[in-house]
Amino acid sequence: MNFPEKLLYTKDHEWTLIEGDIAVVGITDFAQSELGDIVFVETPEVGTKLNVGDSFGVVESVKTVSDLYSPLTGEVVEVNEALVDAPETVNTSPYADGWIVKIKMSDTSETESLMNVADYKSLVKK
Repeated sequence: MNFPEKLLYTKDHEWTLIEGDIAVVGITDFAQSELGDIVFVETPEVGTKLNVGDSFGVVESVKTVSDLYSPLTGEVVEVNEALVDAPETVNTSPYADGWIVKIKMSDTSETESLMNVADYKSLVKK
């Protein structure tokens, strides 16, 4: 299981990479392994405004359907269009090519409520 140190995590198994005021968001290696083979990823429209905890899309696998939750408040500025034709990218490259959305944060202090890698590892080992 891969847990990059540079990322922040949510209890709902999303990861966040902070790049200035942009948050790149995807699902963790743990989440994709629990879901199994991903067959569809639903993303929001660019321009969608999100609050912390808002559902912004869905990941569908051969086993189940799982909602995606925004780790931060802001506006969707980019979605990973490659996932339309290749949703399995979330399985094969969850932290790189399998990112889902980019959010322009409206309050960067919200990152303080996200988990670091040690806290996330503790969560998934329970």
